[in-house]
Amino acid sequence: MNRIILVIFIIIAVLVVGSLAQVFGVFNISESFDSNNNNNNNNNNIVVPQNKILNLSNRGLASIPSNVFSQTNLEELNVSNNNLTGAIPSQIGQLKNLKILNANNNQMTGVPAEIGQLKYLEILDLSNNELTGLPNELGNLQNLKTLNLSGNNYSEQDLSGIRSKLPSTVNIITK
Repeated sequence: MNRIILVIFIIIAVLVVGSLAQVFGVFNISESFDSNNNNNNNNNNIVVPQNKILNLSNRGLASIPSNVFSQTNLEELNVSNNNLTGAIPSQIGQLKNLKILNANNNQMTGVPAEIGQLKYLEILDLSNNELTGLPNELGNLQNLKTLNLSGNNYSEQDLSGIRSKLPSTVNIITK
């Protein structure tokens, strides 16, 4: 009888600790992968959080999962240190509440014009990619505080046009 009570007590304790850990953010279950496929390129298996932060860094991703772009509540998206190539998908413009986008340390070659629709964006880190051109629409980001472009081979002419449209308080990191 005492063992049954002890087992029940342990089960209840585990459930309570697990619930508290989720509430206080100790465990980040919102970023879990399908157990059959931990680092694959079929990115439709990523569970998107109900909170406002999604950290998909260091996952070996070849592309940003398409279901991320329907999460309009996101305020922070981190896709750094992956294997992203090509351009950020144009659907990035759907993340209207995004304040921080960290896409550094990938092999991306482009940024879509739709990035200019992210009117709340404050931090944009595109450092250490393979960007060769920048869209003029980056100049629409009037709430931007930091733009990190270091480690890319973009056109200085592109940056000059963008810089002229941004608030003078924006910290533009180029080296």
